[in-house]
Amino acid sequence: MNASVRLSASSLRAHKRRFAGTFLAVFLGVAFLAGTLVMGDTLRASFDTMFGNATSGTDAVVRSADAITTPGESEGVREPVATDLVGTIEKVPGVAAAAPNIQGAGQLIGRNGDPIGGQGPPTLAGNWIADPELNAYRLAEGHAPRGPGEVVIDRGTAERGDLKIGDTTTLRTPDPVKVTVVGLATFGGEDGMAQVTFTGMTRADAEKYLTAAPGEAATIQVRADPGVSQQELVDALTPVLPKGVEAITGQESAEENTDMISSQFLSVFTTLLLVFSGVALLVATFSIHNTFAIVVAQRTRENALLRALGAARRQVTVSTLVEASAVAVTASAAGLAGGIGIAAGLQALFPAIGFPFPEGDLVISALSMALPLAVGVVVCLGSALLPAVRAGRTAPLAALRETAVDTSGASRTRAVTGLALIALALGVTLTGVLASPSIWLAATGAVLALIAFVVLGPVASTTAVRVLGGPLDRLRGVTGGLARRNALRSPKRTAATASALMIGVAVVSLFTVFGASLKATMDQTVARSFAGDVAISTPSFGAGGGGLSPRLADAVQRLPEVDTAVGLGRGVAEVDGKGRALTVTDPVALERTFDLGEIRGSMNGLGTDGIAITENEADKQHLKTGEKARLTFTDGRTQTFTVRAVYGQSELAGDYVITRDAWAPHRTQDADTLVAVSFKDGVGTDDGKAAVEKAAAQYGNPEVQTRDEYAQSAAGGIDMMLTLVYALLALAVLIALLGIANTLTLAIHERTRELGLLRAVGQTRSQLRAMVRWESILVAAFGTVGGLALGAFLGWVLVEASDGASDSAFAFAMPPLQLTVVALVGLTAGALAGLRPARRAARLDVLRAIATE
Repeated sequence: MNASVRLSASSLRAHKRRFAGTFLAVFLGVAFLAGTLVMGDTLRASFDTMFGNATSGTDAVVRSADAITTPGESEGVREPVATDLVGTIEKVPGVAAAAPNIQGAGQLIGRNGDPIGGQGPPTLAGNWIADPELNAYRLAEGHAPRGPGEVVIDRGTAERGDLKIGDTTTLRTPDPVKVTVVGLATFGGEDGMAQVTFTGMTRADAEKYLTAAPGEAATIQVRADPGVSQQELVDALTPVLPKGVEAITGQESAEENTDMISSQFLSVFTTLLLVFSGVALLVATFSIHNTFAIVVAQRTRENALLRALGAARRQVTVSTLVEASAVAVTASAAGLAGGIGIAAGLQALFPAIGFPFPEGDLVISALSMALPLAVGVVVCLGSALLPAVRAGRTAPLAALRETAVDTSGASRTRAVTGLALIALALGVTLTGVLASPSIWLAATGAVLALIAFVVLGPVASTTAVRVLGGPLDRLRGVTGGLARRNALRSPKRTAATASALMIGVAVVSLFTVFGASLKATMDQTVARSFAGDVAISTPSFGAGGGGLSPRLADAVQRLPEVDTAVGLGRGVAEVDGKGRALTVTDPVALERTFDLGEIRGSMNGLGTDGIAITENEADKQHLKTGEKARLTFTDGRTQTFTVRAVYGQSELAGDYVITRDAWAPHRTQDADTLVAVSFKDGVGTDDGKAAVEKAAAQYGNPEVQTRDEYAQSAAGGIDMMLTLVYALLALAVLIALLGIANTLTLAIHERTRELGLLRAVGQTRSQLRAMVRWESILVAAFGTVGGLALGAFLGWVLVEASDGASDSAFAFAMPPLQLTVVALVGLTAGALAGLRPARRAARLDVLRAIATE
């Protein structure tokens, strides 16, 4: 063992450059993984601290015990509690103070006339709680609201909207309310809670604009007397609370808030980063394996000589693994330091781009350090294992003869195995997306397809390089022909080098195709379902936005240019025990403005006890027209509705439709999410849109868009997602480039004598550089073409699997322009990867190169 270690140390000292690319590949992968884990821990700890500080004075929260949660949402909707409970609670022994917390949606308009926030994080409004210990917000400037129209806003919102104390603006509740800023507040010591906006008003204003009726609150905050624990307070409150109302500790409330942030954003965000860390490490695996395979092949005679002198197979194998371990440990340890730097950089970057995460020191846990270190070492050793075993099998007689560096190629066994895997992958995938829709079957088929591409790489590389490099003979003459022959010399090496880039390009292509398909789906949905001319909406997606005033549709309907204007509101209820979203609207106007497909029954006359549902939901609930459905609302009341219509399409109209009169007894804060408008015959789009914009300006100036504009804005989040994906995948592509450059560098070292002979017979330095660069481009072209094919296939699988798992119909789209850009980037990457190896090759001394053994 000691001899193996000494031999490995000597080899590493003598050939440091050989492992530079491997070191960088491991370093980048581990750094990204460690940075992701450290940032996730830091954000969770920061939110824990922020919510803990903000609610430190609240010892108990009284709220409705039951919540209705609709599919796709993690936070349920609760019934309000009566504010007159405050008097009862204050009489309980151990209670120091209690205050109602009235909360709803409220979006402020900035100085420039644009709404503030609403692009995901919610825009909140509520009553300003006078007791500073029960109020999550702390007054930093100005004074608390004292009269009608006076508000306190968080400092972050004021900065984003360029508002200051004394300014008058509009608050959408969703009805527009003129308000005056009289104070600025902080949340948990920060300017605000990330990008959430908050507007605090008097209790009277909050009851007037945010609740269905006075005397209702979202929760009641309670503070305990000194010496009374939170649990003791909850135990004392529970007996006096009415049925359906519960008390939880302030700590439990803070933990729920943190869990909500974690489930809605942090978990998704960190999972996304971890996925791309995995992609980067997978790409690094190919690069590392290729490096060690070439190094072992280059040392065939050296290893054979050791075997001839008496070294055992185990010693040669261990020597190679010790080298890999040294590279793995040093690169992974450096990667941990790099990961901490990445986390610190991201912590500083996010506030700079307008997403102020809570401030706090970096949280570096043992797991966040141990896991990346272990992954880096395992990936590196696993990648080097097969080359190490191959080194140990070197025959002693190999030292007595010239041995080809790599004689592996497109064997018949490999071809048969690869084709069998492709057939199996297609069978499993088609079953999972067409015959019997299953996400797991589709995912299994996708993994099998990836494995099949890797196995078939050497088989395909020979044909692919011949085809892709064919034009080089004509365009670049002898130089191009030599580049093509060099790429053909070792099919397995070419395939392994290209595989790293192939995976990176495949993932980029996958998300490009999926993003284009989502856009096409949105276009298809709007074109198929929305028969109106313009749409009025708030510029928001996700949880944000204050909504539209329910009075807006009536105001637009009165315009002489308008034929029909219908507002779509949102409610929630349990249908036979399952939470469902309700569309609250005028069913007759809905039918005139939206294509609902085939309708059984009638949308006319739903009244206060009728409901319309989609055919898909009718099948799920086993309902037909004329039958009864039991709906339980957030106020705890249960009502029986008669199914009076069953319609076909639901993309924009929703699965359940009731009238506003039916919803009115159960509503809290009423709002529309969309107003669809159809013009009268002969009214041009420009004239009609201008008239609607003028009417809408009185209701907080919401955005008025044509059908095409509405479809584009609805898909606006997709471009943001793709930008983030491309930025993250740049790391995987960078590692792939390092792999190509490292392989070419090692190949040049291996072909030193050959390159010297080429220079001796007249090849110029520029021709030699061009030959190496074109070889790099050919390898990159093979990886790029394979990646595009695999990515397009996986994109189709993802679209079809999403279609099978969703009630909405997904459209598959192949964006030629974007995929062409991906292809050009891949080829450019190949050209860049070949620059440094080409310069090294051109600098070789001719006589020394010829004399090299």
